[in-house]
Amino acid sequence: MSPTTVAAVAGAFGRDVEANLARVAALVEAARERGVALLALPEACLGGYLSVLGRGRDGSHDEEPDSLPPAMDVTGPELARVAAVAREMTVVVGFCESDGSRRYNSAAVVCGDGVLGVHRKVHQPLGEGLHYAAGEGFRAVDTAIGRLGALICYDKAFPEAARALALDGASVVACVSAWPASRTASAGSLAEDRWTHRFDLFDRARALENQVVWLSANQSGSFGSLRFVASAKVVGPGGEVLATTGTAPGTAVATVDVAGSLETARRSMFHLRDRRPESYGTTAPVDLPREPARA
Repeated sequence: MSPTTVAAVAGAFGRDVEANLARVAALVEAARERGVALLALPEACLGGYLSVLGRGRDGSHDEEPDSLPPAMDVTGPELARVAAVAREMTVVVGFCESDGSRRYNSAAVVCGDGVLGVHRKVHQPLGEGLHYAAGEGFRAVDTAIGRLGALICYDKAFPEAARALALDGASVVACVSAWPASRTASAGSLAEDRWTHRFDLFDRARALENQVVWLSANQSGSFGSLRFVASAKVVGPGGEVLATTGTAPGTAVATVDVAGSLETARRSMFHLRDRRPESYGTTAPVDLPREPARA
């Protein structure tokens, strides 16, 4: 079993599509020089995230943004340019997708052959649904580095999302994010911020519970009133952080024997095999307490 070099980026991407594409090309080339076979780029890196100016509820996007990301077609020139620079590499890239009538917060899995698959963000944080339609499922795709699943940001907070990809055969999951620091109880240091802690905890838990290699890319810097926590990382199937940028921009790079590490992690306690679905009860919606009124 041969090792594979994988990488995840923490970087700032705004509305300037041409500048973003040039940055993507530079990041791909730098990764190629390091032997990277799989590169995960942040959520919305081709056109920027929602530009929220006000201060709403904690982490919410229910204020009207001053601008929306430019909508792109899966078969359009932007992803074609990503494919051209990717060549032999597999690249996961975030963009605002249009199907002609609706907009989606999407991540494309791209290589020199073109777009291998697209994930539309399913779980939307407060107010994001005002600007994007929600995706409806989770499917892994076959790539040169093996079977790969993609998630976007808040998707990682739901164990069912990563589990669905693992059950679909994903040995690697790339979660691309525009994950901000807390907006109402922020810490002076990003490293001490409670939302940074959540981001890191979700990454390690999702890798461990599914025993997969986990790539976590994120925006860095700030956009509107959002300050992103960076914290790109590669996590092994035992939940161990193999590489991280910390709260600074950069690229986390790790070389891992994907098949070998999964075999080792799953040898004695194989979480997917040892599931007892018949014991978990209904998956139908349940009535939850109403959210308390806010002053």
